[in-house]
Amino acid sequence: MRKRALNGANRLRLWEVALLVGMAFALLTAGWAEGTQSRLASGVLRLHVVASSDSEGDQALKLRVRDAVLAVTEPILTGCTSRTDAEAALTAHLPEIQAAAETAAEGEPVSVTLEDTWFPTKEYEGFALPCGSYRALRVVIGAGAGHNWWCVVYPALCLGASADLTEEEVQTAMTSAGMSQEDAELVTENDGYILKFKVVELWESLRAWWS
Repeated sequence: MRKRALNGANRLRLWEVALLVGMAFALLTAGWAEGTQSRLASGVLRLHVVASSDSEGDQALKLRVRDAVLAVTEPILTGCTSRTDAEAALTAHLPEIQAAAETAAEGEPVSVTLEDTWFPTKEYEGFALPCGSYRALRVVIGAGAGHNWWCVVYPALCLGASADLTEEEVQTAMTSAGMSQEDAELVTENDGYILKFKVVELWESLRAWWS
């Protein structure tokens, strides 16, 4: 009987050790991820286009507004060498961007702002970005109750409906915008990178639940 109790105690200790190891891994990964996300966020500007609803028509309209915004922001951002420069250029041209979005929205009201926005971990063709808060050009159409479209407007990694960038092109764009080669390579290493940041998202959800 005593032997059986000892075996049960040992199994409990192993379970506790496994739990502690898992929590330690989550904490270390979260710390690494937060530092990495902060560095990446300091070098990029996201684009966040929100449709009025999830109807087929509103989703198609969202993509037309997206393409109009990308067309007008591309020349505005040409020559910018940092996120600070890019944000200043977009701020100075917000009325122009607003007008282009409104024209494409065909009478739907549109709100265009530059603001801090929370994004989930997002995989694109050729690169990925971790969850967290980013400065974003936010375009909200109508009620803003539909699915989003996310990308990176600076450096120019949004290609609308045209084509996808290769990993080499992404790295070149990132380093040209002032990002380190190490971080530029990191965002294109999708497999292990995505797994780590999915762990962080899970950890954040658990932490919110516990609080």
